[in-house]
Amino acid sequence: MTEHPTSYERPQPGADPAQTRGALLRSPQPQAQTPPHPVGATALPAQARAGEPPSGPGTSTSKEHSVNGPEHAQPTSAEPDPHRPRPTEAIPPQPGAEQERAAGPQERRSGRGLPPGRPMPMRRDGDRLRFVGAATRRIARGMDLDEIVMGLCRATVPTFSDAILVYLRDPLPVGDERPTGPVVLRLRRTDRIPEERDTEGGFPQLPVPEPDPADVGLAALTAELCEVRPGGALNEVLRGVRPVFADSPAARSALPELLGEGNESLVPGAQHAILAPLRGRRRVIGAALFLRRPERLAFETDDLLVAAQLATHSALGIDKAVLYGREAYIADELQRTMLPEHLPSATGVRLASRYLPAAETARVGGDWYDAIPLPGSRVALVVGDVMGHSMTSAAIMGQLRTTAQTLAGLDLPPQEVLHHLDEQAQRLGSDRMATCLYAVYDPVSHRITIANAGHPPPVLLHLGGRAEVLRVPPGAPIGVGGVDFEAVELDAPAGATLLLYTDGLVESRLRDVWTGIEQLREKLAATAQLTGPDHPPPLEALCDEVLDMLGPGDRDDDIALLAARFDGIAPSDVAYWFLEPEDAAPGRARRLARRALARWGLEELSDSVELLVSEVVTNAVRYASRPVTLRLLRTDVLRCEVGDDVPQLPRLRQARATDEGGRGLYLVNRLARRWGATRLSTGKVVWFELNRT
Repeated sequence: MTEHPTSYERPQPGADPAQTRGALLRSPQPQAQTPPHPVGATALPAQARAGEPPSGPGTSTSKEHSVNGPEHAQPTSAEPDPHRPRPTEAIPPQPGAEQERAAGPQERRSGRGLPPGRPMPMRRDGDRLRFVGAATRRIARGMDLDEIVMGLCRATVPTFSDAILVYLRDPLPVGDERPTGPVVLRLRRTDRIPEERDTEGGFPQLPVPEPDPADVGLAALTAELCEVRPGGALNEVLRGVRPVFADSPAARSALPELLGEGNESLVPGAQHAILAPLRGRRRVIGAALFLRRPERLAFETDDLLVAAQLATHSALGIDKAVLYGREAYIADELQRTMLPEHLPSATGVRLASRYLPAAETARVGGDWYDAIPLPGSRVALVVGDVMGHSMTSAAIMGQLRTTAQTLAGLDLPPQEVLHHLDEQAQRLGSDRMATCLYAVYDPVSHRITIANAGHPPPVLLHLGGRAEVLRVPPGAPIGVGGVDFEAVELDAPAGATLLLYTDGLVESRLRDVWTGIEQLREKLAATAQLTGPDHPPPLEALCDEVLDMLGPGDRDDDIALLAARFDGIAPSDVAYWFLEPEDAAPGRARRLARRALARWGLEELSDSVELLVSEVVTNAVRYASRPVTLRLLRTDVLRCEVGDDVPQLPRLRQARATDEGGRGLYLVNRLARRWGATRLSTGKVVWFELNRT
């Protein structure tokens, strides 16, 4: 009888042999013996079983046949057609051949009913190659750590082994970093043949797993953590890199250390288990333990090569997944830190924002938004877009955003801010292009000043539900150089909502930018109709509705969205005076503040306000040459602002016991809810806030 290579069961169309957990190997039906070679033909030897030398008349002893066997032999000159069936020499029946022919497919797959030593699944090199190819494709499909480990488990159970335990270093080393401390292995995942298929009494000591496919049953009987002792048996096996049988002397000493004392009984005897180190690019990152039932045929020597291939592909995939995870984490942290962690709580305006990257695999980009509090209860609204969505674009975005924040602190007009941003972009490089829109909202005057540098125009949603695209001079993008920017001042009525956005929201391969802007305007108007003419839509819900207008294929670029709801400050909540820089100014400031508080019903704050106003005004008139301004604002807090024409900012210092002055700001710091000083183009403003209750 001639032995033939075993083959897979016929898979479903498009199925992967290693992907289906139930894929088993089977031997084809025995074929009828062919007559001996005709005279003059070259006889081909029968393929020898593992561990037996080739025998029989006409058997070739060449190196090619001894390594590859007749399955891989090339046709000789006596065989004009290599695709024609090759005649084989008659071989005397081997012991047990009749039993194998009588055994059914189930016995051949499981090994039950067969004499010991008969062929089992993957007994031939061709079967092993097909399995390794399918398994490595399954492992390579994983993108993250868990997918790769699961791919290893699902590819090997039950096709190659009946159970598997995967250990990984904790923590996993990343790149070239050298971890400090002892090497610790953590049981990452286990898998085994499901209970409903475990009908042959194998591994009876393992409990029935939970519905979780990770099979917590195996994990419950083994140590979760294992410290690899320097110079220990497990350390030597891992350093050896090559898989070893569990009955080898090194593995017998290493398994108690890996599984925990007393748990080595889980491992069957003889060659029914393989311990394979998982080696990444530079170091061992874990280990895999492949198990077969005691009544099944043991692993063969060639199965060590299969385990080595599986371990190598899995380890390299895990190593790359860890590196990719670290890079994605760095990119995500870079983008997150370059965007506002939270929007400020500005007076007279409510804010909401959204940011969406172009793709989950590229979470960095050049889009940004910002809201910057300014003196006089004003707020600067900024949105920009650097060309591209890469790490370079994110770095340039971070520099431009920092520059914009610095310029906003100087209280420069919007057109001046864009002019300095343009100069900064030119210093960064000749190809550093960006668009930006800078707006300043004043809740007292209910006005907004906007300057544009090649950015899509903002959309203003009025309280009645009407949405309009604001007519703002487009300007040239930042980085062009030599271009003047123009600012316009527009009304910002209470209850209106201003929407600033980047072009990723309105432009894609399916529509041009102006078509997208019109769709955005219609979307805002339709959303406002749902809440009625007297109630504006909630700000957070409005942002979500705007993003819902994006259909499939509309995400070509990053999206930054900033929405501002104008509440404003009523004129009745504002008190404003000019004070001459003279010695009588502090007393007059106290009287004016007392009258305003009485009018607002805040007499309980009179003592504190008079004291702090007197100290701040005294410092202002000491050095001022022009009239000093005093303004009180009543919102959710009481805010006092004192302005003068001196640019030097006051500094808090600790006065000595012998000093006659220097305690004014100390009192402000102790009594006020918060305070600060901001430099203006015409001087400075010192302000403080007090709780109304």
